[in-house]
Amino acid sequence: MPSFRDIPETLRPAVWPERDGPAHTHLDGPSAEQAVVDCAIYVDGVRLPGTFTHEEVRAKVGELALAGQEAFAWIGLHEPTEHQMQEVGGVFGLHPLAVEDAVQAHQRPKLERYDETLFLVLKTVNYVPHESLVLTREIVETGEIMIFVNGDFVVTVRHGEHGGLSDVRKRMDANPEHMRLGPFAVMHAIADNVVDHYLDVTDLMAVDIDAIEEVAFAPGARTNIEAIYQIKREVVELRRSVNPLSVAFARLQTEHKDLISKEVRRYLRDVGDHHSHAADQVASYDENLSSLVQAALARVEMQQNTDMRKISAYAALLAVPTLVAGIYGMNFEYMPILKWRWGYPAVVTGMVIVCVLLYRNFRRRDWL
Repeated sequence: MPSFRDIPETLRPAVWPERDGPAHTHLDGPSAEQAVVDCAIYVDGVRLPGTFTHEEVRAKVGELALAGQEAFAWIGLHEPTEHQMQEVGGVFGLHPLAVEDAVQAHQRPKLERYDETLFLVLKTVNYVPHESLVLTREIVETGEIMIFVNGDFVVTVRHGEHGGLSDVRKRMDANPEHMRLGPFAVMHAIADNVVDHYLDVTDLMAVDIDAIEEVAFAPGARTNIEAIYQIKREVVELRRSVNPLSVAFARLQTEHKDLISKEVRRYLRDVGDHHSHAADQVASYDENLSSLVQAALARVEMQQNTDMRKISAYAALLAVPTLVAGIYGMNFEYMPILKWRWGYPAVVTGMVIVCVLLYRNFRRRDWL
């Protein structure tokens, strides 16, 4: 797949075919510029002044390349439509399969290569503040950032309301030395920002887990299973976002050496270390919560056994007077002490004595 600086303007396709279904022209639907958050050209690590469209940066970078200058473009899009993404893909020569993935959110984190272009999918995470684990429905919200990068451009596609890249761009604009490393340095900066958020979210979730453990093992406290299951589901969601990137970062450090410079690979190695730390934390939380669920279930079962003992003890206390009353309520003519003057007080006294003895026995065995 040729890079966009090698594609003459006259050869750019007017129609970008879908994988399935009819082709769409650039006249269909809203313009891609409506989805562009920022579009810039960098020469020698310094951003050129002015504003550009995604089509203008293509021509400008080509002119600068012909003049012998090292330049690349960085275009950021937020939740583009299918037509908008196809339009951008047509300008930069992106592979249709990667374009399709960039439109559809809920992609699994991955790294793919299409000729000279790498396509990296990152899951972003954000901690949702809450007062109670029981009342909230979401603790961790997720989004996605797709990165198309080669020697001439970086195209970022963001899905979700969080995970904005404006701070990353400001830091990179203020660091021309790092920006001179090229588009793959931009990919590193974005990945580093995403992984740093992983660590922030895991630290905040540790507070929730500690609070759950404190309540679960507090003497006399009733265990709230729903709160444990709630945070367990969020940890599973976080694990699905973090863990798959291990393979992608490993490949970035060992493969594609023809695209990624040695210096950038060193930076990526540092990001990989941070990611491993975040993945280890998530795995630890998952194990702790699984143990906590088992402990909570055991505690609930123990509480149920205690309740059943109490119910059985009270049922035994009521069984004695019920049995005696049932026998003497059958109205037979010839029954013991039926015609005795002190028969009724004797029977009642006997029932009370038996009930007291049973009660003392149950108390001694901690059934009551």
